[in-house]
Amino acid sequence: MKKIVLGRTGLEVSRLGLGGLFVASFAAQLDEAKRAVRRALELGVNYIDTAPTYGNSEEVLGQCLEGVTAPVILSTKLGGRPQPFLPQDKNCLMASIKESLHLLKRDHVDLLMVHEPDRPGQYDWWIDWQDLHGPVLEVLDDLKRQGLIRFTGLGGTTAYELAHLVRTGKFDVVLTAYNYSPLWREAAIEILPAAKEKNVGVIVGSPLQQGALARKFEATINDPRVYWLSKPRREQFRALYRLVDEIGISLPELGLRFVLSNPDIHCVLMGARSVAEVEQNIAAAEKGALPSEILKRLDQIADRVPFRPLGEPFGIGWLMGTPFNYRGMGQ
Repeated sequence: MKKIVLGRTGLEVSRLGLGGLFVASFAAQLDEAKRAVRRALELGVNYIDTAPTYGNSEEVLGQCLEGVTAPVILSTKLGGRPQPFLPQDKNCLMASIKESLHLLKRDHVDLLMVHEPDRPGQYDWWIDWQDLHGPVLEVLDDLKRQGLIRFTGLGGTTAYELAHLVRTGKFDVVLTAYNYSPLWREAAIEILPAAKEKNVGVIVGSPLQQGALARKFEATINDPRVYWLSKPRREQFRALYRLVDEIGISLPELGLRFVLSNPDIHCVLMGARSVAEVEQNIAAAEKGALPSEILKRLDQIADRVPFRPLGEPFGIGWLMGTPFNYRGMGQ
């Protein structure tokens, strides 16, 4: 698999990485998880992302990677553990990374990200939002000096706040989720230009919007009772479905190859649950960038809804198959 240097870190990462969120679902199926993770490594994937809040992902990955000799670039995050989580308490932050290392069975990780640094109220990382004053930066420096981490990053979901954090130049990598896919493009407005300016590595999570682009949801988009799905978004989905029928490329392949077509993105995370899904995703990635004509058609479809409509659920992928579970903004 093609590899690329991750911004200013100097790390050579595979263009396709493995997202640990879905590995966590294998709590009772550790053998299948091991097969999936190790098959990904065999096929050239060398970057794995996880977090304390991804269920038991760190513990499962620690067992999956035990005894593996292939080089692995491992990333985890600060946030959510221990409880109560105190983001401005140095001892709490140190306890979090030490527990991560214990579960991952590692003496260090290559990359430690501040989780959700872009959503005040989720974790109050910053004493001063403008200059990012806060104990977490001191802890990251301490961890580097101790050799427990090599590089630092940001992992978040809001496009413009993350761009502000990237522009400070205090972090090496940014992971943006939900904001760059065939239909959702807000990361391209500010995050990608800011990262390029600062030579910050870019990782994209949720290229299929947590399942919204994994298959067709024609019943959902045609149901008038799904009040949270705006008319422009419905028409946009219909246009996308017509395109995939015309060009004969599946939605999952289209989603992955769209993200990989952007040279300013270094790595895209796949959420594979099995060996079959790992192989399917890697086969799609190895086909390379989409033809320019298809990219142009996708741009035209994306332009129908350039920003999220008010009231559209942020994690839309979780709801496409169960559209009546949504109870309104913030739920």
